[in-house]
Amino acid sequence: MSSAATPQISHFGVFCRDLDHMVAFYTSVFGLTVTDRGQGHTMPYEIAFLSSSPRQHHQLALASSRAEGAQSTVMQISFKVRSLAELREVRHGAVAHGASKMRGLNHGNALSIYFNDPEDNTVEVYLDTPWYVAQPHGDPLDLERPDGDIWAETERICRADPTFMPVEEWQSRFNRL
Repeated sequence: MSSAATPQISHFGVFCRDLDHMVAFYTSVFGLTVTDRGQGHTMPYEIAFLSSSPRQHHQLALASSRAEGAQSTVMQISFKVRSLAELREVRHGAVAHGASKMRGLNHGNALSIYFNDPEDNTVEVYLDTPWYVAQPHGDPLDLERPDGDIWAETERICRADPTFMPVEEWQSRFNRL
């Protein structure tokens, strides 16, 4: 892609069966704020716009009109946190608000939890590590262990992978693509 046009991912939208329930889940678990809500003019359903930043009107749009019994087509909705403590906090809040199928994965380049929201959309919450290994990569992640143990194990796993490099080296290679 030319340097003249470099679109950045900005937000995503999800169709819902129970819009109020989904708004309550995402505002409670992720601290998102409803910035606007109403009936669409060109899209004939109710839409709730949510954001965690006053600099971005919406990061998540939840829209009514998902048919009862319709399966989710969402591969995953991902949220980024800054620390293992925040990852644990979100895990606790998600479970308290009806999340299911909670699981932890160590991707080497990220530490993640995955769960299903109340309408079975897969949600990932993760934090970056300072290392790169080729993806997909997934070892079990036990957040009950102390931070130091998790970080030491992650570094050991990464350094044992033949694709290992510090994330700065991967970023430098990316910039040359």
